[in-house]
Amino acid sequence: MKYHILQTVTIVDMNNEIIREAAFDHGQYEFPALPGDCAVLTHKLGLKGFDVVYDKREEQSVRYKIQETEIDLTNANQVIRVYLEPITLILGQHDVGEI
Repeated sequence: MKYHILQTVTIVDMNNEIIREAAFDHGQYEFPALPGDCAVLTHKLGLKGFDVVYDKREEQSVRYKIQETEIDLTNANQVIRVYLEPITLILGQHDVGEI
């Protein structure tokens, strides 16, 4: 089965004021099946300006729980959407810079 993995990222300033919310696209992957209560290991997320990017500087992996799985029964060829738990990134503290 094909899975499209997405994650909501809230970008805030140092005063915890929301600057913007973005849906980060982790991409499409093919797995035999995902159990209901599993987690995903991936790269840390960071900011490059106002864009959410993978932070591969330290090559650390982070574990995110799957919050929701969406299956469209009206389309047999639909890719299953998987939503990871949302995160918050603070502008100025999660800057990746130029890699």
